[in-house]
Amino acid sequence: MAHEIKSRLGKKDILTIPNMLSFFRILLIPVMAVFYCHYKAYEAAVVVIVISGITDILDGGIARRFNMVSDFGKFLDPLADKLTQAAMALCLAVRYWGMGVLFILMLVKESVLGVCAYGALKATNTVNSAKWYGKVTTATLYVIMVILFLFPDIPANVAEMGILLCGTMIVMSMILYVKFFIEILTEKRA
Repeated sequence: MAHEIKSRLGKKDILTIPNMLSFFRILLIPVMAVFYCHYKAYEAAVVVIVISGITDILDGGIARRFNMVSDFGKFLDPLADKLTQAAMALCLAVRYWGMGVLFILMLVKESVLGVCAYGALKATNTVNSAKWYGKVTTATLYVIMVILFLFPDIPANVAEMGILLCGTMIVMSMILYVKFFIEILTEKRA
């Protein structure tokens, strides 16, 4: 198993344009955080998030169009998303206590799904891509957090409703992913 995984992590699978775009997105995280937290340049932080989002769309499109989809990319792309979301939540937690709770919920979800994904990888030797419900959750998180970035004086009850929606989406996504991984493991045993 370890040899099979190592063989999928060759230089040609890692050093692709889509993966370089994902690495670039990770490098944008501290830039966004500095703009938001240090300089209070909320619009500049959102510009960085938009650039990150554009590169996210580009890396997926390039990977599919030019047959550059790799197992490493299937890991790196969502990692860049999760790190960006976590950094945004931490930035916002300074202003909204509910974002701190949301950050913890994100950690729980990613820990549970990490264990599930590892179990599925061991059982099937396959790296699974993101599902539609994960993508909808990601889009919801980005929209709500960008709104909170752009409008720091938004009424507290509106911010709380947005944060609650994000939390609900995270929990629903986690449940659907766990169900998906249980189905994979059940099929493998059958």
